[in-house]
Amino acid sequence: METKSQPELSLLSWGANSYGQLGQGHVEDQLAPRLSDTAALQSRAVRTVSGGGGHSVFVTENGEVFVCGQNNRGQLGLGHNTDISTLQLCPSLNQTVTNVTCGWDFTLLLTDCGQVLACGSNAFGQLGVGPTVRHSADLLFVECLKDPVVSVAAGLRHSLAVTDSGCVYQWGTGLFSLAKRALSPHPIPSHLCSKVPCLVPGLDQKTPHLVAAGSAHCVCLTEDGDLFLWGSNKHSQLTTTEPFLSSPTLLKRSLLDGEKVIHLWSGWTHIVAQTESGRVFTWGRGGYGQLGRQASINKNPEQQSAGALAEGGNQEVCLPAEVKVLNGATQIACGSEHNLAIVGGCLLSWGWNEHGMCGDGSQTDVFQPQLISGLRPLLIGCGAGHSMALCTAATGS
Repeated sequence: METKSQPELSLLSWGANSYGQLGQGHVEDQLAPRLSDTAALQSRAVRTVSGGGGHSVFVTENGEVFVCGQNNRGQLGLGHNTDISTLQLCPSLNQTVTNVTCGWDFTLLLTDCGQVLACGSNAFGQLGVGPTVRHSADLLFVECLKDPVVSVAAGLRHSLAVTDSGCVYQWGTGLFSLAKRALSPHPIPSHLCSKVPCLVPGLDQKTPHLVAAGSAHCVCLTEDGDLFLWGSNKHSQLTTTEPFLSSPTLLKRSLLDGEKVIHLWSGWTHIVAQTESGRVFTWGRGGYGQLGRQASINKNPEQQSAGALAEGGNQEVCLPAEVKVLNGATQIACGSEHNLAIVGGCLLSWGWNEHGMCGDGSQTDVFQPQLISGLRPLLIGCGAGHSMALCTAATGS
C-alpha cells in the first residue's frame, strides 16, 4: 500500500539583514526570498514567527523558541549580547511558549499558562519589570500580571496585554512625550507613563480579547467584534481629527460597512482589520504603499476644518477602505511599513520595499498587493524591515 510522503518544508526570508535577522548565516540584504539555515530546527514544526527592528523569533509547535539577528540589548534572550546570524535555540527556557511579539529591540513571549516573559531593552519600561533594569539578556517574568494573559502585543517602545478576566494592561513610556505635548497642561494618564503593567481604563464590560500595537498607538478587539483605538493619531490611524487619544475610543462600525471585526494587525502607522465576511480593510499612513490601495480621504467639511488641529498639520483623515484582492485572506502579517498575506494559498506582499522586504527583486515601494510567485506559504511573519515564510516545495514561477 502506497503512503503519502509529507511535503518538504522550507523556511524562506528576505529584506533587511544587517544583523543576520534572516537566519541565512550572513548580513547582506536579500531582495527576493532565500532559504534560511534551519539546521538547528531539526525538522521541528514552526507555529508562529515575529520580528523586531533587527531580530527574529520562531516558536515551534512544541513550545520551543529559536532566535537570530540583532542582540545588542539581549533581545534574543540568550544570556549574552552577541548577534546571531543563524537560528539558535533559546536554551534557558523551561516554559512552553505559545506566542511571541517583538518590539524594536525587545521581545515578549506568552506561555501556555498565560505568563509573559520579556527580554531586551527596558530603556522605556517596555519589559514591564520596573525601572531598575535597563536591559536584560535573560528572560524575565512580567510579575505584575497576576491573571493569565491571552493576548500580548509589542509596539515600538510600549507593550499591551489582555488577561482572561477581560482586562487590558499597558506599559512602557514610548507614548509619553506625544501624550504630554497633546494633553498639556492636563496630567498624563497612568497607563501612558508606567514602567510596569497598568490597567487601561474605559474597557470594562467590553470583553477585550486581542491587542495590537503600532509605533505609538494601541488597538483592542473585543469579542463583540468592536475595535477600540488610542494613542498617537499623527497619520490618521485612529480615524479621528484629534492629534492624540488618551483613552480607548470606539471605531464606528459604519466605517467597516457595519461588519464585526474578527482579526486585526498593526504596522507602525497603519492598521489592517478583517471582518466577519472575510473582507480586509486598511487605514492610516499610506505613503509607502502600506495600505495596498489608494487612500480614501474624508471630505466632510466639518471634520476637514477640525482636522487643522491634528498633529503635523494633517487636515485629512484616511478612512478604512476595503482591499478587495485580500478578501478571504487566511493570514496577514505587518512589518513597520510593509505587509504579507496568504490568499487562496498564494503569498502577496505590499508596502515599503527599500530593503527588498516585498520580495520582488526590487527596492521600489509596492502600492498594491502583488504575488510572490513560486511559493506555497503555510506561515508568514514580518520584522520591521524583513519578511519570513514557511513554505512547502516551490511550484516554480
